[in-house]
Amino acid sequence: MDDPIDSGPIILQRDVPATLVPLGTAGTLLQGTEVRITQRLGSHVTVVSEGRMYRIDGRYADALGLNDGQRQDIPAPTTREEAENAVLEQLATCYDPEIPVNIVELGLIYRLDVQPTDASGAAWAVDIDMTLTAPGCGMGNILTAEVEDKVRRIPGIARVNVELVWDPPWSLERMSEAARLQAGLW
Repeated sequence: MDDPIDSGPIILQRDVPATLVPLGTAGTLLQGTEVRITQRLGSHVTVVSEGRMYRIDGRYADALGLNDGQRQDIPAPTTREEAENAVLEQLATCYDPEIPVNIVELGLIYRLDVQPTDASGAAWAVDIDMTLTAPGCGMGNILTAEVEDKVRRIPGIARVNVELVWDPPWSLERMSEAARLQAGLW
């Protein structure tokens, strides 16, 4: 399932770690809690319970009666272009929990640099500068950790460095045309 959805009520089948959006506070939603799925994009599920929004990692999707949504078939890149494309594909599976647009189309990736770590082209170093839609967003550490985790899943990635940057400030103009249409901002 890779589309935003608005489910009916779902009762959690077990306790799950969850992150309060947009504060980024870690907590636990207890078994038996009623939630509504508002978005499932990439490998995370956004739910609402008792008026609060939470982000649940796809590893715990079974508590919602869903599969984990993780991509398993990532081929090992052999050229810089393949490595860069593999990184961009992984980044496109990362979503802002409040906006149903991936972080690439949202314009949050300011710089992507992929370099071989040796002459064989079998190992790659990746440097990413990214921003958030708002400087005060508490989800910064969570999104950067997700970006790092997903890039590290690519075979042959030896090093990943993700930096949050604030200059230039993010604005709607950074969104792709497709993202603006999808978000209803066009």
